[in-house]
Amino acid sequence: MKKLFSLFLFLASFLIYAQPNTDVYLFDLDTSNGSFVLLNMINISDNEGYDSQPSFFDDNTILYAGSRKGQTDIVQYKVDSGKKKWITKTDGSEYSPLKIPSKNAFSAIRLEKDGAQILYKYNFKTGKSEILIEQIVIGYQTWFNKNTLVTSVLEDDSLSLYVSNLNIYKNNKTESNIGRSLHKIPNTNMISFISKQNDAWEIKSLEFVNGKTKTIAKTLTGVEDMCWLPDGTILMGNQNTLYKLNPKTDTEWIEVASLRDYNITNITRLTVNSDGTKIAIVGEHDETLAPTLKNISWISGNWKGEAFGGITEENWTEPSGDSMMASFKLIIDNKVSFYEIEIIREVNNTLILQLKHFNNDLKGWETKDETVDFPLIKILPNKVVFEGMTFEKTGEDTMSVFVDMKQKDGSVEIMEFEYSK
Repeated sequence: MKKLFSLFLFLASFLIYAQPNTDVYLFDLDTSNGSFVLLNMINISDNEGYDSQPSFFDDNTILYAGSRKGQTDIVQYKVDSGKKKWITKTDGSEYSPLKIPSKNAFSAIRLEKDGAQILYKYNFKTGKSEILIEQIVIGYQTWFNKNTLVTSVLEDDSLSLYVSNLNIYKNNKTESNIGRSLHKIPNTNMISFISKQNDAWEIKSLEFVNGKTKTIAKTLTGVEDMCWLPDGTILMGNQNTLYKLNPKTDTEWIEVASLRDYNITNITRLTVNSDGTKIAIVGEHDETLAPTLKNISWISGNWKGEAFGGITEENWTEPSGDSMMASFKLIIDNKVSFYEIEIIREVNNTLILQLKHFNNDLKGWETKDETVDFPLIKILPNKVVFEGMTFEKTGEDTMSVFVDMKQKDGSVEIMEFEYSK
């Protein structure tokens, strides 16, 4: 029972929490005459939560794992009409749907509420299911043919490569310490997998005739998700950028497309249809805003709160003259403890927050030319993150400011100032 529980926790971390809020984006893909152009983006999941693991059932049908009511079920999306529907409804959660070759059925991994992890076969029309494999704990899968399945199997807190013959119900282990990305290599009798046996991960092939493995290429650093184009080109994504590598002609990964203009980042799963004219990409919506004062103008106003056993007051001006200015004071026992003068200004296409401290008699803490500086990290719709200080809008008239406070022993504690207008 203890081992089963640990398996559940390990696989749950793989399946559920790898991408906390992802969507499936569909593009037209033009690779004619050596080009690589993404067109006509559609967010086909458009759903809060985990939506991932797309695969083409056929050129007009995409299956993926989608979140609803606290669990994950399989969704069918029709490319021509844009219609989608849920096609599984069980007490457990389903993941990794894949068409079974030569059958009107798909396989998917079901994670039961008691932690059992079993590969099922689902009738595409009726949704009825039956167990395919339950002797090994499968995390990820790909079909070589209708009777041969290649899987990533959980063993000793890592994944191992298995080949399963469904005719004789035999599961053979072929490799240890692999990744989750498994694919049939186009126009070959081989599948590809990610080897993590070395610090630099490698894309390897497994030859079914003789069982030999061969290194194809190194992955992008720290990236394990990929797909094959019909011509034998490999695609991988990193952050908001797609890269390609053709093992026959390329020695380095080549940048081919950026998804920045689509506000898509943290690319993971990739899959293409049979002729390589459609590509489904899993990523997160990038809510980062441009580093301008306009995008943080909600900070302006008169804010009051409590901290350090006293009353705090902070007054921020509206943006003007490429800056915002604030005065801060802490009152303890009806006496001012100290003041701050703060500014946020636009410098070299970014923002910086700078401040100086003063005693209650306006004698400065810092030297004449010294300021305490907080460079900008990022701006989100309701949050401004500087190095060491964060402003977060918590309501229409409420705000929290989080400040890194260095302690005498060198450690850092985060102090929260809760404000209201």
